[in-house]
Amino acid sequence: MYGKTHSTKTADVQKNWILIDAKGLVVGRLASLIALRLRGKHKATFTPHIDDGDNIIVINADQVVLTGRKYDDKVYYHYSGYQGGIKERTARFILEGRFPERIIEKAVERMLPRGPLGRKQLGNLRVYKGADHPHVAQTPVTLDVASLNRKNARSA
Repeated sequence: MYGKTHSTKTADVQKNWILIDAKGLVVGRLASLIALRLRGKHKATFTPHIDDGDNIIVINADQVVLTGRKYDDKVYYHYSGYQGGIKERTARFILEGRFPERIIEKAVERMLPRGPLGRKQLGNLRVYKGADHPHVAQTPVTLDVASLNRKNARSA
């Protein structure tokens, strides 16, 4: 009477390589799209307990845009585990520092489920601050995020 529910097996997973140029893109909107693709929810074969998302390469991570006053006011906290060991850094400090790609990595990490599968899916994300990346051999398909919605891109 009813159709069978599709459940993808690990052997049947087809992973694509996608290249995203983050220059001028809004961080939250970009991270949301990346998290969706890392999980594989854009595919008709989505299965919640299988890693069937794509491999994503993000370049120019140091040129992302934060809307409003977040560039100066947004604070990232981390805790050392000791009393009084809570540390804080602003988005400006991180973006102008040595590892600006951590802004995108953290945003995506916090949109993925916690647990072994979420960590495995996060491993399929590669973020680079410059325009070059070492994954040319995988022939990634370029995804133009700015053209998907006019709110995805802003000028700095």
